[in-house]
Amino acid sequence: MKPLLVDVREPEEFMAGSVKNAVSIPLDQVENRLSEFKNQHRIIVFCRSGIRAEKARQILSEGGIKNIENGGAWQKVGQQFN
Repeated sequence: MKPLLVDVREPEEFMAGSVKNAVSIPLDQVENRLSEFKNQHRIIVFCRSGIRAEKARQILSEGGIKNIENGGAWQKVGQQFN
């Protein structure tokens, strides 16, 4: 099964380029959208450098979501999944 790829950058950044099949959930929306992460077997969050992704990983973990990875920079994730 493919992981859920989540770009936590701002919408403008996502529109300028992201990873194929990634969904855009900006960091400031992650906590209010926890239901979208439930029942996912593997989640990879990423951003420009990994800092926002780590914050998203922490929010998700505190919200009871499991199997979350900080993928770091979107270009790095793109090399793996594009």
